[in-house]
Amino acid sequence: MANQYQLVTVLNPAIGEEALNSLIETIKSKIETGATVDALENLGSKHLAYEIQDQKEGVYLKILFTAESEFPKEIERVLKITDGVLRFLTVRVSE
Repeated sequence: MANQYQLVTVLNPAIGEEALNSLIETIKSKIETGATVDALENLGSKHLAYEIQDQKEGVYLKILFTAESEFPKEIERVLKITDGVLRFLTVRVSE
């Protein structure tokens, strides 16, 4: 049974705008391999509460997607090894 999930990702703004756009497209295409992207929203750059990898700001990206229950673990595994991703959090959206 498919569930809806929300993924919030903090990206490193130091990689540059062109690389950020490329990274966002890469993340979106990885999700589309095993899920349906319902919404993608770039929340822009925000000040972080504490430094992450010597960065004081991060670009927030919010993605709503529908997938089977095993898929979020796979996308989190990919995000852990992706350069430019500072943090991420995936939660299931309750109905």
